[in-house]
Amino acid sequence: MSRIPGKKRFSKSKDGFEGKSNSGRKKREEKASGFREKRKSFAGKKSFGKPAFKSKYRKKTYPTATAHAEEKPVSDLVRLNKYIANAGICSRREADELIAAGAVSVNGKVITEMGYKVKPGDVVNYGGQTLRQEKMQYVLLNKPKDYITTMDDPEGRKHVMELVRNACRERIYPVGRLDRSTTGVLLFTNDGELTKRLTHPRYGIKKIYHVTLDQNLKHNDLQKIAEGLELEDGFIKPDAISYTGEGKNEVGIELHSGRNRIVRRIFEHLGYRVTKLDRVFFAGLTKKNLERGRWRHLTEKEVAFLKMTAG
Repeated sequence: MSRIPGKKRFSKSKDGFEGKSNSGRKKREEKASGFREKRKSFAGKKSFGKPAFKSKYRKKTYPTATAHAEEKPVSDLVRLNKYIANAGICSRREADELIAAGAVSVNGKVITEMGYKVKPGDVVNYGGQTLRQEKMQYVLLNKPKDYITTMDDPEGRKHVMELVRNACRERIYPVGRLDRSTTGVLLFTNDGELTKRLTHPRYGIKKIYHVTLDQNLKHNDLQKIAEGLELEDGFIKPDAISYTGEGKNEVGIELHSGRNRIVRRIFEHLGYRVTKLDRVFFAGLTKKNLERGRWRHLTEKEVAFLKMTAG
């Protein structure tokens, strides 16, 4: 469409519509001409190079993980509480209490400073004995019946340490307890800190038991257990419970409580007697492919998962 001669074009501006005449076009052309003249004036002059901001950011390099590791070598120093825990004495928190009480010495000097670090060659003493950092050992046993969970027994009864005596040269301890008649998963380790976490109720470590009763469990009693019972030492509610197998005298129960004989007392409270009790699951560990009375070392993957489970 041709424009009518002498007619102005309009464009929107902040102040409304304003006209653009041919004089405006001349001004724009003069402005463009001025830019061309300036460009010619710079022709042939020495280049000033790339702008500073380009070289500053494009050429910037960052240290790699390897370079960082070389600049900051790993220290051989170990915190005293960790050293004590790694010796299999107790957890780090309990080690702090021993240090604060003045029960630990390093190179003959009593140390009460929290955060004190031990260097290679230092002699750490507790209870009249020199402590040594042991290799951490993790052994899983499928406990048989008629063995008590203790380090030894003055009455001469069979105890679980007899079964894992040749598992390793380090002195390992059972994590928690299973009574004499209870069978199944039992962990041994010299990792004092992990033991503390696995046995402390705050961490809620899951356990699953296969229970065999002297009679069929009534459905309304199953419901009572599922809803929780008030025992002599307080309220207890399992995480899950259900029938297993064909008969209703076999039950699977899941809970995280570590109270003494808790599974047996739950059923005794309702008039049932537990004839067999087998722990089939503990903190992610099972007795799969492990015969009764046999033990095995945990794999690195199992140890890592166990520590993650224990927080």
